[in-house]
Amino acid sequence: MPTTVPSVVLVHGGFTDTSSWIGVVAELQRHRIPVLAAATPLRGLAYDAAYLSAFLDRIDGPVVLVGHAYGGAVITAAGAAARILGLVYVSSYLPEAGESYTDLQDRFAPAPAVASLQRSPCLRADEGPGAELTIRADAYPEVFAADVAADLAQVLAAIQRPIAESTLTDTAPVAAWHSKPTWALITGADRAMPPEIQRFTAHRAGASVQEAETASHAITLSQPGLVADVIIRAVHALRPE
Repeated sequence: MPTTVPSVVLVHGGFTDTSSWIGVVAELQRHRIPVLAAATPLRGLAYDAAYLSAFLDRIDGPVVLVGHAYGGAVITAAGAAARILGLVYVSSYLPEAGESYTDLQDRFAPAPAVASLQRSPCLRADEGPGAELTIRADAYPEVFAADVAADLAQVLAAIQRPIAESTLTDTAPVAAWHSKPTWALITGADRAMPPEIQRFTAHRAGASVQEAETASHAITLSQPGLVADVIIRAVHALRPE
């Protein structure tokens, strides 16, 4: 076990960016835990996982990866390296190797956010022409950030990051949670990532699970202290006092 505090790397998901971690970063820094947030390209799982792996190369020592939403798929694909001590999933899903989000969604009722998605053409960095998805601005507060102040939710809608449509069908080559200690924070009032998918995949992975029954998908902004507590618990479990 390491004798130093591992670095925490935060990986955001679709329809948001690194600013979604601002309160979580502040809490972790207050506890003197080294932390960085990776700006996920959101251009496809293989591309995003390769980006995260390259991002990790600039960090010395052991790392705990934290993924929000689609960011959970990214840390699943990129988290098998020996220096990754553990994985934390927030409002997320934990895919099996060879499993896509669409595969999981077909087993459960679709999220309310699905009806609010807008599709637009885009240029993918790895494969050329493709399509990307955004959430309609008028629907964003309700389906993504229902427990965030209304004026802030409108700002989030305006600055949301589009995500490549292919991320819904992309599959991870490996599932790092098979070989890493894993934690999951379930958002019980999530209208973007169905709680049923979160629970099913977290329990399937044998994760240490905590539920926030009234939390929306934007829990990193609405309850950053709770998110930080789960991360801190993981960091302490992976390092001797």
